[in-house]
Amino acid sequence: MPSLTPLHETYCRIDDRPLSQADVLEGVAQLLSSRLAGGVHHLVFAIQREILFKILGINDLQSQKIMQLPYIKKAYQFASQTSEHYGKFLLAPGLRHLVNKFPNLRQKKLTPALHFLVGILNGVLGHHLFQHHNPLAVPMALYDHYGELHQGDLAGKIVIFIHGVCMSHLDWGNTRHSGIADKIMMQRGHKTLLYLNYNSGRRISANGRSLSNLLADLVARHPKISSIDFIGHSMGGLVARSALFYAKQDLQDWLYRTENLVCLGSPHHGAGLERFSFTMQQKIGSLPIVKLFAHLVNIRSNGILDLRHGSVRDDDWEYHDARLGSINDSRKPAPLPSHINTFLVAGTLEHENRQQFALKILGDYLVSVESALGEHPNPRLALNVPQAHKAVFYGLNHFEIQYHPSVAEQVASWLYPPSQAQKDTQRHEYFTNVAQSNIA
Repeated sequence: MPSLTPLHETYCRIDDRPLSQADVLEGVAQLLSSRLAGGVHHLVFAIQREILFKILGINDLQSQKIMQLPYIKKAYQFASQTSEHYGKFLLAPGLRHLVNKFPNLRQKKLTPALHFLVGILNGVLGHHLFQHHNPLAVPMALYDHYGELHQGDLAGKIVIFIHGVCMSHLDWGNTRHSGIADKIMMQRGHKTLLYLNYNSGRRISANGRSLSNLLADLVARHPKISSIDFIGHSMGGLVARSALFYAKQDLQDWLYRTENLVCLGSPHHGAGLERFSFTMQQKIGSLPIVKLFAHLVNIRSNGILDLRHGSVRDDDWEYHDARLGSINDSRKPAPLPSHINTFLVAGTLEHENRQQFALKILGDYLVSVESALGEHPNPRLALNVPQAHKAVFYGLNHFEIQYHPSVAEQVASWLYPPSQAQKDTQRHEYFTNVAQSNIA
C-alpha cells in the first residue's frame, strides 16, 4: 500500500519503467483528448477577446452583452467544438494509430530531444500528468553515467546528481564543457555516479519523500554502499533537502551514510521571478489585460509554485489553497542534519564583486545570491552553512553554474580534499565487512 500525503497523493508508482516512444505518443494523445486541450482553446479565445475589447474601449458589462448575441455565441461554440474535435477525434487517434502500426515503439528508448521535451512538459504540467496517470509522467529512477537505467551491484561511495525543474538526468553537461560529473570521475577513490530523473512538476516535498523511500530501498538491496553524496542543481537541491528532512523524521538508515550535499543555484528561500509573477497575479490581476497573464501563470505546476519560497515540507503548503498557497513566507524550518557537510554555490550576472544591489537581488537571473547561499534574516530559516562552504561565481547565469569548469573545480575540491581518498577507502572496507557479517 503506497504511503499518502495529507492530500492523498501517492508517492510511488507501480510501473516505474523508463518512458518509451510509445508512451510519449500515447501521453500526447491523452493531453489532446483532455480538458487541458479545451482549456488552451478557451485561453486563446480569451486573449483575442480581451485585446479586441481593450482596443475598442468596451467595458466588461458591454463585452458580456456582446458575448450573449446569438451569432457570437454560435460562432464561439462552433470554434470550441471544432478545436476539441480536432484534438480528440483526429490528432489523438492518429497518434494511437502510429503506436499500433509500429509496435516496436513500445521498446524504443527516448532520444535526447524527447527527454528534453518530456522534461519541460513534466516541469510545467507534472502535477496534471501524475494525477491523471498520463504516460508522460516521469517515474523517479536512477540512471548510470551513460544514460542507462541503473542495474547491477553498488558498493563504496555513490554520488547522486539531481536535476532542476523542466530538466532531465541528461542535463549535466554541454558540448563546450565536460561538467562536474567528469571532473569527479577523475578523482581518486571508489565511487559510482548516479543520476536521478523525476517529475519536477510534483510538489517538492512529494519528490523528497519519494527519493527518501527510493534510497531506503537502494541501501537495503546494496548494503555495501558506504557513503552517499548529493549534487543538486536548482530545484534538485531542494528535493535533496526534503529527502534528508523526511529521512531524519522516518529514521531511515541511508541518512547516516550521507556525507555531503552540494546545491548549485538552489532557491533555498525562493526564486524571485516566481514571487514576482504571484504578486502580479494577486495585486493587479483585476486589470483586464493582466487577467490574461493570470491565466498563463496558473499553468505553472505545483513544483514551480513551491519555488516561490523554497518549500520542502508538506506542511508548508497542505493547509493553504492547493494551487495558490500564500504569498506570505509561512514555511516551517527544515534544518540540515548536523553530520552532513553542506556546500552552496551561487551565480550572479555581475562580472566582478561590485555589490550592485539590482544584480545582487537578481543573482543568476532566476535565484538571488542570498537565496542560493541559504542566508535569511530569520535565524530559524537560515541554513547556517560555514562561509568556507559557500562560493559565488561571477558572470555565470543559472544554467551555466551546472556544468561550468570553475564550478566543477570548486565542487571537486570540496568533496575530494587530499585526505578524502583514504577516508573513503576506510568507510568502504567497514561497510563491506558489515555486509559480509550480516550475510554470514
